[in-house]
Amino acid sequence: MKIIVVLVLNHGFASIGALPESVGSQRFGTAYRYRDYISGRLDGHLLPVDLAMNAESLGVRVFRARSITDLKAHLDQAKLTDGPALITIQTDPLVSAPDSQSWWDVPVAEVSDLESVTSASLSYEAARASRSRYL
Repeated sequence: MKIIVVLVLNHGFASIGALPESVGSQRFGTAYRYRDYISGRLDGHLLPVDLAMNAESLGVRVFRARSITDLKAHLDQAKLTDGPALITIQTDPLVSAPDSQSWWDVPVAEVSDLESVTSASLSYEAARASRSRYL
């Protein structure tokens, strides 16, 4: 089957990582990291997860882009290949995508010892009160 997938490698779930951060919960569980044996937290070195190699093991043609120029060239090449193709490109997980100008109704914990959660809860309640119902 002909399909081209662009895999954004950001060493974790960057877009979903911003969501819990926006509700005051930092980026819990959204980074591929080893557990630090001293702190017990998942803030050790990056896990060497190679999703492209996994795709290659399944017979997918893989292109590794190192720049936007590479990405464009690999897209052209991938269009000419038979079967599935995967293009990977490294990104910074802390650089946000353009804002969608939308609001997701993601409730925030009402009780927490974290100041970031308390602040996010107040912001959530204010945003929720200002939204219109369409249904």
